[in-house]
Amino acid sequence: MSGCGTGYLLQATRGQWQVSAARQPIARVVADPRTAEPLRERLRSLQQARAFAARELGLPDNRSYTTYADLGRPYVVWSVVATPELSVEPLKWCFPVVGCVAYRGYFHEQAASEFADRLRAKGHDAIVGGVAAYSTLGRFADPVLSTMLRYPQDDVVATLFHELAHQVAYLPGDSAFNEAFAVTVERAGIARWLRAQARPEDLQRYAERSARQQEFVALLRESRRRLADLYASDVGVDVKRAGKRQELQQLAGQLRALQERLGGRAGFSAWLERGLNNADLASVATYWDCVPAFERLLAEGGDDLPRFYARVKALAARRAEVRGTWCPAGG
Repeated sequence: MSGCGTGYLLQATRGQWQVSAARQPIARVVADPRTAEPLRERLRSLQQARAFAARELGLPDNRSYTTYADLGRPYVVWSVVATPELSVEPLKWCFPVVGCVAYRGYFHEQAASEFADRLRAKGHDAIVGGVAAYSTLGRFADPVLSTMLRYPQDDVVATLFHELAHQVAYLPGDSAFNEAFAVTVERAGIARWLRAQARPEDLQRYAERSARQQEFVALLRESRRRLADLYASDVGVDVKRAGKRQELQQLAGQLRALQERLGGRAGFSAWLERGLNNADLASVATYWDCVPAFERLLAEGGDDLPRFYARVKALAARRAEVRGTWCPAGG
């Protein structure tokens, strides 16, 4: 407890209790005449997606996402990601059960901002971002959250698949492995969901958006690689700082050009307005660096998801250095 910070664990415990206490069975919410029709329809659709996840994707068939919780705020938690000033590797914090992770979540935005400010005061790069959902790895019956419903319905379905994937395979202490696996399941799952619903136009739009997303990820990956080389070089600290500023300015210009080419639909204006730093690059890498390797593994198994899950679990049981060879930076 002392290593994690007693106060931090207490806020996490209180926050999880509040989320659990707010749960109501979706069937009850749907049947309640006071429920607004848009919410009723969205929850009905999510019930169908939940059944699809178990039946067609081989994801856990349990009480997760069979309840709904209205939290009355925009995000369920606010996540802090940080790196040293001259590193693209995220700082990690270690907790019971989940092991060491590359982010730290708070149930109150102010607390997250204050923690990020303390990290910045130590010279680190830090960012704070709102999170719509998280997984308790099946230890609690995770609900559909009102915070998830701020987004388009297909994005909510994708999030549901992502969070359920964490219950299939989770490697304590390896955030990049865990998140990239869940992103892979999310991407495969939403494509199958749209096909099953005979929505070819939405499937095409999803494919186009995914392609735009890959352009964004590729730009950040290359910038992160160049910065990693700079930080590992023998030049002085002042030269590294100047090189960092130049690289991040160049990346910002590339992202603005991408956004302009996409007609302002890229969705990272807030990043550019805030200003980029190492933590942005580390955060994206955590979710995306190993996705190409996981997608190859899925394809090698004939796109059979249960077979893929078994191979991922076997990979998780191998030594860290073996996994690092299998998934070097960039997949």
